[in-house]
Amino acid sequence: MAIVIAVAQQKGGTGKTTLAANLAAAMAPSRKVALLDIDPQHSLTRWYGLRPATAAKLTFSDVSGWRVTSELDRLKAGHDVVVIDSPPQIDTDARLAIRGATLVLIPVQLSPPDIWAAEGTLKLAAAEKRRAAIVLNRVPSSGKLRDSMTALLRRNGAPLLAATIGNRTGFATAFAEGLAVTETAPRSVAANELRALLKEVLESME
Repeated sequence: MAIVIAVAQQKGGTGKTTLAANLAAAMAPSRKVALLDIDPQHSLTRWYGLRPATAAKLTFSDVSGWRVTSELDRLKAGHDVVVIDSPPQIDTDARLAIRGATLVLIPVQLSPPDIWAAEGTLKLAAAEKRRAAIVLNRVPSSGKLRDSMTALLRRNGAPLLAATIGNRTGFATAFAEGLAVTETAPRSVAANELRALLKEVLESME
């Protein structure tokens, strides 16, 4: 049975699409991976269009509406992992993505609006009886804000992953080339952070 990771967050600008692309590309050399873009902005579709022919192979699809469930079932039948980039709001497509997920991964930047927005996604995952986890994204290396926001999430009982993604330009540079940071700079701090996150995500589903 395929693993389905729905990257979801009802607030835009959290790095959701970049995270989905990087996770999928990092797994592609060792697994059969499919990407499903149901975000109406279609940034992931544009990223995939830039992807070099020499890069690790990914199956790609972009659908919406009533076709989401059937397309997800089709991709699950032929792949080890399906990564979904969902819309930046709670709508029917987002609900269908979460309903079909093994894990709902919620990127959150260290700001109150991001944390508040994550609450809606967590509630939707709970309503659909799906496991959810928050990943701190674009995290500054230090500072009071990092400590206070992390403490707030933990006090509220949020399902917070230990691995975090720093605020690193390598992700944007790789994305502009249709690649993941593990492909453009495999020995970088950013790549190591992504691999640590991926390891924790996969282990949490075993």
